[in-house]
Amino acid sequence: MVHDLLDKLPEAAQAYLEKGKIDEVECVIADLAGVARGKAMPGPKFAKQTHFYLPNSVFLQTITGDWTDIPDMPYTEPDMVLTPDLSTATAAPWTADWTLQVIHEIHDQNGNPVPTAPRNVLKRVVGLFEEQGLTPIVAPEMEFYLVSPNTDPAKEVEPPMGRSGRKAAAKQAYSMSAVDEYGPVIDDIYDFAEAQGIEIDGIMQEGGAGQIELNMRHGDPVRLADEIFYFKRLIREAALRHNCYATFMAKPIQNEPGSAMHIHHSVVETKGGRNIFTDEQGEDSEAFLHFIGGMQRHLPSVVALLAPYVNSYRRYVRDFAAPINLEWGRDNRTTGLRVPVSSPHSRRVENRIAGMDCNPYLAIAGSLACGWLGMQEKLPPAPAFDGDAYDSDEGIPRTFGEALPLFAEATAVRDVLGEEFCKVYAAVKEAEYTEFLQVISPWEREHLLLNV
Repeated sequence: MVHDLLDKLPEAAQAYLEKGKIDEVECVIADLAGVARGKAMPGPKFAKQTHFYLPNSVFLQTITGDWTDIPDMPYTEPDMVLTPDLSTATAAPWTADWTLQVIHEIHDQNGNPVPTAPRNVLKRVVGLFEEQGLTPIVAPEMEFYLVSPNTDPAKEVEPPMGRSGRKAAAKQAYSMSAVDEYGPVIDDIYDFAEAQGIEIDGIMQEGGAGQIELNMRHGDPVRLADEIFYFKRLIREAALRHNCYATFMAKPIQNEPGSAMHIHHSVVETKGGRNIFTDEQGEDSEAFLHFIGGMQRHLPSVVALLAPYVNSYRRYVRDFAAPINLEWGRDNRTTGLRVPVSSPHSRRVENRIAGMDCNPYLAIAGSLACGWLGMQEKLPPAPAFDGDAYDSDEGIPRTFGEALPLFAEATAVRDVLGEEFCKVYAAVKEAEYTEFLQVISPWEREHLLLNV
């Protein structure tokens, strides 16, 4: 049975197991936050098992571990049926034994995709393109910080100690010396990624102290979201090997830039692969302009997916490496929607709004949904912006409290993403926001306790 399983695994997973047998398989799914949930089992048992069960309540849990009651949805915790997607099988090379990770498909007991599962939400959106003979293509960029171990939440996060014995320095964007400061972590990231068969397009130093950007190859949205899901764990494990943390929090360090997950989008014809963002003359097509128009119109409604926590909005600071507008421009990093320099064949638009704290399945789904609606509604974009777009009007909600009502009221977006998912997501996020509002911050104690 185990040998039959090995034959079905991706090439990288087979290569990883050439030197050892499968000791353990981690059967995982992503919850609303993008946290891995599931169970581990011995390799021989996994080889014999076709599926396993988890309660649907895993999608009702907040980031703090509390559970959310949804009106008109009885809390009976029925089992979902999880079946392995063996194309996602990959190594867990940081473990002491020979372990594989496998992402699982999620259906109800009647065989229908569970609508609240983030991976299924993304598949639903991709399916809308496929129904019209189109294939969406994405290329994510991941930004994250390496920081000193932080075991006390009351303590401020600090940059890590580099090999020079100094803390990582800020304002060293693109510096090779800065990357070398934590070279052993980078080496493990490369090694782990190679063992997992995940291709890295490039790694560079960003503007924050200990902040790194990792670029990924372009491709299928679901596959790329799977890889980001895996990458977050991979990077955390590499950091822990070298006495530091990796954090994907949108704004972990005060007065430092936030971490984004920029998403590059294009759409090609499924048959032939022609990029529909380019017309026969090699210029911007109507589909391209409508895609941008849809993002300008509908992105405010999905910011709650792209920026899913109160901390996310601390990243949106004028003139601080994060867009606060929905302008679009060519090779202009001050706009929320940037059209990079490219050939007509590679024409694409980069959504710079999403934070790295997002669930990759949901952020990509929300971003694609906006572009899809623009093409269906034939929405024209505003004129391309020239100059510094930080001088333009703010185009996105600036607090989580503003973003949630926009998401709740977005009928068109909810139709694309699925009403049941949107209902559950809004309820979970309302519960998280309500809990946050009960917390008194150090700023309030410092400035209000004796002054007001």
